Amino acid sequence: MKGLPLSGRRIIVTRPKGQSEALSALIRQAGGEPLEIPALEIRDLAELAPFYSVINRLDSFDAAIFVSRNAVRKAFALIGERPWPGHLQLATVGNGSREELAARGFSGVITPGGQSDSEALLAMREFSAVAGRRIAIFRGEGGRSVLGDTLAARGALVEHAACYRRALPAAGAALLVSAWEGGKVDAVTVSSGEGLANLIAMLGAGAAERLAATALFVPHPRIADDAARQGLGPVTVAGPGDAQTAAALVAYFGGASYN
Repeated sequence: MKGLPLSGRRIIVTRPKGQSEALSALIRQAGGEPLEIPALEIRDLAELAPFYSVINRLDSFDAAIFVSRNAVRKAFALIGERPWPGHLQLATVGNGSREELAARGFSGVITPGGQSDSEALLAMREFSAVAGRRIAIFRGEGGRSVLGDTLAARGALVEHAACYRRALPAAGAALLVSAWEGGKVDAVTVSSGEGLANLIAMLGAGAAERLAATALFVPHPRIADDAARQGLGPVTVAGPGDAQTAAALVAYFGGASYN
């Protein structure tokens, strides 16, 4: 591994369980040591009646938007073998959820070409004139409301189909602390604002000191702003994909000597 751009670098990957493998593999290929410690846990909902209320009326909708990979995975796990209405226009806020839909045989999914977020999807021509259209938004419980609020303000009839919830991992705090105590941590990758908040909570009293001295890689400027307000840094906005995050890590460390 010696001589590779991430040789000797220990990098914490905080994505939810089952979603870190691709990024970890890219880090290993570049010579780094990934430590998979989720800062966010994806859990089932206790009450699914509202979700199935939407599913039972899908034929009446014009479009369905999936806000994340988790939304696609959880929604279709719950839908099971039910037929999907062929007339529904499908959209996602990013390439990850589009890839999840493609793996299930869906094509022609509307996805922003640049930044992966609600604002980018709302700026697309397909969602500029939506008055009278019925739109289902598949997402986690809670979360940002800008997508649904903006579509409703444009005259769409919006319903949310929550299909999972996010939680603070029960066992992650000890793993995170031991990662720093067990040796140098060179970088941390964070995939969401909630993940960043959980990371800080999990590290406890030592969070500011540890993270202020550790390179932080995030997918979106909004999360970088959250980190800056917490006094963390340096922060690199890598982009939403695994390849982009790995490339940002290589660019950051590639020219630096390992101490």
